[in-house]
Amino acid sequence: MFIIAVDGKEREGAYSVKNEDGESILYIFEELDDAARYAMQLEDIGFPEMHVLEVEDEIMLKTCEMHDHCYTIITKDDIVIPPHSLEEHDYI
Repeated sequence: MFIIAVDGKEREGAYSVKNEDGESILYIFEELDDAARYAMQLEDIGFPEMHVLEVEDEIMLKTCEMHDHCYTIITKDDIVIPPHSLEEHDYI
């Protein structure tokens, strides 16, 4: 599985999107190509250079649950589009 972070700031947190309730949702991608494509789309709308990180799925999910972080797994069949505004994201 893969997550996205700002290049050079991976230790500061991973990219997430705020839902309609204002909660940060971590995107965890099953496929490298999908994560890389999404990172490029973020850069195209003005985000800094992004870095795709491979993570152990079991460890990532347990970490999210331990710290009460919301997440969603983006499968190869899902279509996700970056938010229209830079303010609709967060880093967790």
